[in-house]
Amino acid sequence: MAPRRKKIYEGKAKVLYEGPEPGTLVQYFKDDATAFNAQKKDVIEGKGVLNNRLSEYFMTGLTNIGVPNHFIKRLNMREQLIRQVEIVPLEVIVRNFAAGSIAKRLGMEEGTPLPRPIVEYSYKNDDLGDPLVPEEYIIAFGWASQQDLDDIVALALRVNDFLTGVFYGVGIKLVDFKIEIGRVWDGDFMRLIVADEISPDSCRLWDVKTGQKLDKDVFRRDLGSLTDAYTEVAKRLGVLPTNTQPIKPTLIN
Repeated sequence: MAPRRKKIYEGKAKVLYEGPEPGTLVQYFKDDATAFNAQKKDVIEGKGVLNNRLSEYFMTGLTNIGVPNHFIKRLNMREQLIRQVEIVPLEVIVRNFAAGSIAKRLGMEEGTPLPRPIVEYSYKNDDLGDPLVPEEYIIAFGWASQQDLDDIVALALRVNDFLTGVFYGVGIKLVDFKIEIGRVWDGDFMRLIVADEISPDSCRLWDVKTGQKLDKDVFRRDLGSLTDAYTEVAKRLGVLPTNTQPIKPTLIN
């Protein structure tokens, strides 16, 4: 067997390997599911395959409307080629409806529409539980400049507009989502681009009519089969044939 590529980083849901060209990485999607900062764990067969295809779908759509991101191409069922970036140590959260932590913090009923999309930040640190941080902290600690934050908000809201429309077109409400942002250099010029992934792992998705959850809350709250939920999202978006059986990733070539 050929030697395995050099591993650069392993997270809860993905592994990054050295890419074939300088400035590239191979992103591998695992079947691992985690919640509550990895206090709850399981392996969900086929999840990595679905997220690979769904993230490809969304990143390609962003490219088509001029939103820069790290995606280059999908390599196989579980891997995609991406640009190597320097990750800004923040999770950028965009909320359209109250759910999860904001509903708890403010005592709001889940599903309450927010007056406008709210962008907030958490510091990427699992040991600390990814704490929410204000812009003042971000600038003071040098994680990003004010100009960076202005650019990040603009990117996040463009992603929100795109995803909201795409999901609503297939009967899904985009409640909230999180993205990561990376820095890339073209010579001395630095740009910020969307990185990591966009999938039901990183979005809160509810059926418009029934309110059925089609995201990782299914796993968090023991609401049924996570693979069935993700497969339903993929089918509605046309990423999978409608007759595809869940957890048979061999059909997704």
